Amino acid sequence: FIVTGKRKIHYLFLDGKEMAEEYDLKTDELIVRKWRGKNALGVLGQWQIEVGEPAPSTVGALEPQLLKENSSNPVFMRKDTKSSFQWRIRNLPYPKDVYHLSVEQAERCCIVRTMNKKYFKKFSIPDMDRCQLSLESSALSFAHANNTLIISYQKPKEILILEQEVLREVKKMKGSSDGEVDCKTQ
Repeated sequence: FIVTGKRKIHYLFLDGKEMAEEYDLKTDELIVRKWRGKNALGVLGQWQIEVGEPAPSTVGALEPQLLKENSSNPVFMRKDTKSSFQWRIRNLPYPKDVYHLSVEQAERCCIVRTMNKKYFKKFSIPDMDRCQLSLESSALSFAHANNTLIISYQKPKEILILEQEVLREVKKMKGSSDGEVDCKTQ
């Protein structure tokens, strides 16, 4: 359905998992992708955000918190562009030459570390795992500005083609602003 300039799509898979995506209506860029599945007892779990900013915690509004995460801690999030997967790590004040990025083929992940040993992060690219594509070091790049490290991984042509097909199918569906969608049931 379409709400406040966003196209929202909810997928239900045969294995019981759910995926929700939000696209910008003007640019067709993916804003949010989140997953949830059932636990061992068959109860739906919490949404796990794959792309987009994490939702602000509502616990503080409901009850007083005794422990709170420091606001200067690094914040890791994914925000893709049309041509690349992109991650942003906020609150990293070190100069650009301190950072080192690498690809670990055996673990199918990317690694960010600082030479001063103040930050270390391993992260995978679920889209590449789902398509069973190998990671290439040459596709990885980074920039640093305003205490934010921006990591980019150039999307392979297989991913670009797949995303175009999915977007074409999504646009075929006639969504409405009240949540009613014209889709075929099997």
